[in-house]
Amino acid sequence: MKFTNAVKRKLIQIAAFGFSNIHLGNFKSGSLYTGSWKQFCNPGLNCYSCPAATLACPIGALQAVSGSMNFKFSFYVVGFLLAVGVLFGRAICGFLCPFGLLQELLHKIPFPKRKLPKPLRYLKYAILVIFVILLPIVATDYMGMGKPAFCEFICPAGTLEGGIPLLLSNPRLRAVIGELFSLKAAILVLTIVGCMSIYRFFCKAMCPLGAIYGLLNKISIYHLEVDEKKCVGCQKCAHVCKMDVDPVKHPDSAECIRCGECRDACPAQAIYLGFRHPAKAGENSAPSKK
Repeated sequence: MKFTNAVKRKLIQIAAFGFSNIHLGNFKSGSLYTGSWKQFCNPGLNCYSCPAATLACPIGALQAVSGSMNFKFSFYVVGFLLAVGVLFGRAICGFLCPFGLLQELLHKIPFPKRKLPKPLRYLKYAILVIFVILLPIVATDYMGMGKPAFCEFICPAGTLEGGIPLLLSNPRLRAVIGELFSLKAAILVLTIVGCMSIYRFFCKAMCPLGAIYGLLNKISIYHLEVDEKKCVGCQKCAHVCKMDVDPVKHPDSAECIRCGECRDACPAQAIYLGFRHPAKAGENSAPSKK
């Protein structure tokens, strides 16, 4: 049985989601996994406080380090993000991000479909700079500790995967629910509705992790190339792109998650997606779909 590239991608997404959230028994007890795997970062967005989570969230870890009393610079967290980003770029978003898979499933729900207004694409960069980088350093308490502002005030993944399950299993937490949770619940509802209407709404507009990987898309080793000699200008690749990218004009777009749908739609096989172009490796054969 031969699987299409779309099916292969979905299987990889499911496998990544399963490994990222393997401790399902913790949902009943309301406890968190704190084993050795938790010291490593998940390449995608997955809340540390999710009872089932195996790995730490890189955005949460980045804020925790920035907001420490000694303002220590974590070479591990930043180095991990740079290494993964330079190697894969936003292919991480397309294949390994647990919250990315949830967004795609939400978009399958029957609901009026829309496209994201282009100016909103830049919102995620503002969130990255303000809530992930600046506020944990600038807004500190009397002990000099900064707050993980993105996790505390915005992150809908944290509310869905961590906040709600912990509240359901812990009566004491339910007793102290305040305005902050109401704010985050409203953001979660907005995100869910947005994802039902707009493909990967959070990914396109709000995700600071996607913003980091997007900035590295232009230099990532795993990349997309268009053979201009083969391209017939049919625009089928642009029409099938759910991230609203024209691969011919912008093969290194920060919005491209390297899903491969444009490559599969190309009638001339002019699009290559991978770590290196076979022709540049000294091979005589033309790139083919894999």
